[in-house]
Amino acid sequence: MPNASSSSASSPRASSQGSSDRAWLHLLLFVLTLGSTIYAGMLWVNRAPYYETAGQWHLWLDGLRYAVPLLAFLTVHEFGHYFAARHHGINTSLPYYIPFPFNGIGNFGAVIRIREPIPSMRTLFDIGASGPVAGFVVALGILLYAFATLPPPEYLLDQPGHDALKTHIEQYGTFPDEPPSLADAEDETSVIVVGQTPLFWMLSQLFDNVPPMYEIYHYPVLFAGWLGLFFTALNLLPVGQLDGGHVLYALFGARWHRRLARLFVWILLLSGSIGFMEGIRPALLDYTAWGTWLAWGILAGILHLYNRSIFRQAPTLQLLSLGGLLLGTGLAELEWAGLHTIGYSGWLLWTLLILWLIRVEHPPVRQHEPLSSGRRWLGYLCIAIFISSFSVQPLSVV
Repeated sequence: MPNASSSSASSPRASSQGSSDRAWLHLLLFVLTLGSTIYAGMLWVNRAPYYETAGQWHLWLDGLRYAVPLLAFLTVHEFGHYFAARHHGINTSLPYYIPFPFNGIGNFGAVIRIREPIPSMRTLFDIGASGPVAGFVVALGILLYAFATLPPPEYLLDQPGHDALKTHIEQYGTFPDEPPSLADAEDETSVIVVGQTPLFWMLSQLFDNVPPMYEIYHYPVLFAGWLGLFFTALNLLPVGQLDGGHVLYALFGARWHRRLARLFVWILLLSGSIGFMEGIRPALLDYTAWGTWLAWGILAGILHLYNRSIFRQAPTLQLLSLGGLLLGTGLAELEWAGLHTIGYSGWLLWTLLILWLIRVEHPPVRQHEPLSSGRRWLGYLCIAIFISSFSVQPLSVV
């Protein structure tokens, strides 16, 4: 499964300017990441009946169809940061790829190490914006290629299981309008649904044979393109020292960065709280009649700790934030205004990483020269890319 904490964002780290790259280490990490990502792609695509007749080498080919475009996106993203930093004379490492075959996507992205403080606002902006923009271009190209080369729905007949879906395709030659587990009350199979984004939806309207969101992970290039959008959006979250935080800080300054970053972290916490209650409360009800109250108590304790970190010197804001999060989660439990459709518990983990590693606020920059007109328009483009690529519920299970 895609992990919400999986990101290729880079963050500045002070170090000596005399550090040098060990090319062999970066190459080794890349090869290991390629191997682990191929393995993850094999698991996702999983056309078992097809492999039995066409040969096992097609299994590796499907893995490559997933791994190559995904690593191409990660590589271009990180080298966007790298070349922008080198252009400004900033001492920067080559990308460190992070292989991990057990998180569902085969890696934890890639990072570069910036070995000295970034001195000026323009340099900060250039380094922060270059990676997401470059990576987005690649992700968009991957998606366009994937949509243009989609096989017919009969492609999924090679999947093991999926009996209700296969029956519908064999009868009508199309995908059903909703997951078969919802269309057939007797089918209790869980269905993994990948989150829709504005850009993905818009592109899907232009092509034929587009699979539903609960099946796209069986299409290796299409899934890699969706992950490209997802990773771009994660990097452009407008908080701390993520790429989006750099862009927001350079565009609007420290005060508005602090306000908007806190607001967005609050939104992530609300989504995470709703997802948490949807996941834990049914399990606790199996053990005790007090399960609902226990679940609310656990959630309130977790949110209290988060709010203390976000609003350190403002107890009133801590209380208001906690009350708003609990109220919003309660309304979602009542299915008010569709709030229950935005729950994703993974944001609680991602928010923890923000508070622990990335921070909500942005450190000061020494030189505050204004951005050029071209840079400001590029910043607005980054905001548009974020809005078009972000899904508040990137994964759900029906």
